[in-house]
Amino acid sequence: MEAKQTSRRSGIMECRNALKNRSSAPIEDRIPPSKVAQRTAPIFGGYKNHLLVNATDAYIDAHKDRFLNELLDLLRIPSVSADPKYKSDVARCADAVKQRMVEAGLEKVEVCPTKGHPIVYGEKIVDPAKPTVLVYGHYDVQPPDPLELWHSGPFDPVIKDDLIYARGSADDKGQFYMHVKAIEAMMKSGGLPCNVKVMIEGEEEVGSDNLGLFVAANKDRLKADVVLISDTAMIANDCPSINTGLRGLSYVEVEVTGPNRDLHSGVYGGAVANPINALCEMIASLHDADRRITIPGFYDAVQELSAAERKALAEAPFNEEEYKKDLNIEAVRGEKGYTSEERSSIRPTLDVNGIWAGYIGEGAKTVLPSKAFAKLSMRLVPNQKSDAITKLFKNHFEKIAPPGVKVEVRPHHGGEAAVTPIDSPAYLAASKAMEETFCKKPIPTRGGGSIPIVALFEAELGLKTVLFGFGLDSDNIHSPNEKYGVFNYFQGIRTIPRFFQHFAATGRR
Repeated sequence: MEAKQTSRRSGIMECRNALKNRSSAPIEDRIPPSKVAQRTAPIFGGYKNHLLVNATDAYIDAHKDRFLNELLDLLRIPSVSADPKYKSDVARCADAVKQRMVEAGLEKVEVCPTKGHPIVYGEKIVDPAKPTVLVYGHYDVQPPDPLELWHSGPFDPVIKDDLIYARGSADDKGQFYMHVKAIEAMMKSGGLPCNVKVMIEGEEEVGSDNLGLFVAANKDRLKADVVLISDTAMIANDCPSINTGLRGLSYVEVEVTGPNRDLHSGVYGGAVANPINALCEMIASLHDADRRITIPGFYDAVQELSAAERKALAEAPFNEEEYKKDLNIEAVRGEKGYTSEERSSIRPTLDVNGIWAGYIGEGAKTVLPSKAFAKLSMRLVPNQKSDAITKLFKNHFEKIAPPGVKVEVRPHHGGEAAVTPIDSPAYLAASKAMEETFCKKPIPTRGGGSIPIVALFEAELGLKTVLFGFGLDSDNIHSPNEKYGVFNYFQGIRTIPRFFQHFAATGRR
């Protein structure tokens, strides 16, 4: 017994040292991950699973250059779903994803058309009696603007300091493609331990409008025991975490109209309502001095977390000084009575995402504009319904318009908040898998972002989701110079097969 305990302790120490080396050393000098698995896998699994994991790791090591180059090829395709000029590129990306899924060994792979951008689907059923994992991801990306802030082309991927710089590298091409490569590695090194279905969509960044229709029409096809999504972030590379909650979303565009045409600011200024001034005043009034949202009824459905729940969330490491330094800000700001972590995860918010009007070209033009516009997003917490919040916003914003202007509120898209259980077989399998590859038990955390389809999958398919993300908050998703760590990419590919092994052993749901 003592000899086994000593072996386990030394194995864990070697794993920790290897993890540290792989995080800091050049990729070609890092300790092969299979060496880590050889020492740590027996701690958590049986001998057969140990051999399969080692064989899978060996396959990943042998093909890591190809795995990386294939991701770079995907990142070169500008699959921007929000801009119609990229429609053909989005379709081209869907075809590329289909080809890679076929090469990985999936069957019944097809590009499924929708009223918008297509969904790519494939599956591998090894035994109907075994559990089934439904993998979800998205191949569409955010617009790259503003282009002048990128230090390299957004669709010309560059690896610098072991970070992959490109639009979509972390959100979500780099993360969903981990699953495709993990499936290939399992298929080529002993087979899948359970069934898998893969659904990669092309409209996540514009609200997944057609995914709900696809899911509703394909319930039998999508039957599974759990949904696995890699589209979230961890605390840090040396502090793994699993996201157990997401906020919902209400996204709107507002238009404020004053005079029937642009006016000379000298002739009419001071006598006619300026739509820009009116819009700014209206937006400013949406928060009070304590940074609480002033829309009547906005907080009615919000459930306050208990002191014990807030204390548990605070156990995740957070350094406010480092946070401010990373963002180059002198102070944090938000709702009074809550920490920065709570403000960005368990509290609802309202933010302006864009505002434009008047003359913004070079030089000066003394104009009083006819119209002013803004786009706003509201992040919602469990029990707040996106449609209800959108209606509350619309009614309030129209009501507070000053005399002399007209207001139009145009809803864009929304989604519901979701919380996932941390005692399910699927979550426990994910936790064990991460513990093996990171040598540290992951911390459950709440995320501030929104993945509306999590609630959709539960409503339509009755499935809970495991948010198995390997990104970092510092990855600049939705921003210029988006990046994803080479380490994170391969760590995901190594960890996903371990999830499959553990989930297959524990059974369904």
